[in-house]
Amino acid sequence: MWEEISQIPIWALILLGVTLYLQSSWLFKDGQKHSNHPWLWGIWGMIQFPTPLIVYLLVVRKIHKKKSFR
Repeated sequence: MWEEISQIPIWALILLGVTLYLQSSWLFKDGQKHSNHPWLWGIWGMIQFPTPLIVYLLVVRKIHKKKSFR
C-alpha cells in the first residue's frame, strides 16, 4: 500500500489536501448559516471529495427545487 502512495507525485498530494481543506472549510462556514450540523459537513468534507459537496447542495441548499412559473 505504501509503495502505491509513494508513487503519487507530491504536487498531487498537496493539491488533494488543499482541495479537501477548502471544501471542508466552505461546508462548515456555510453550514453554520443554513444547517444545524456544521461540524458534520466540515468533517465529512475533509475525508471525501466531491460527494459531501453535492449532497450538501441538494439537501441543505435545495438547489434541485423547481422554479414555479406564474
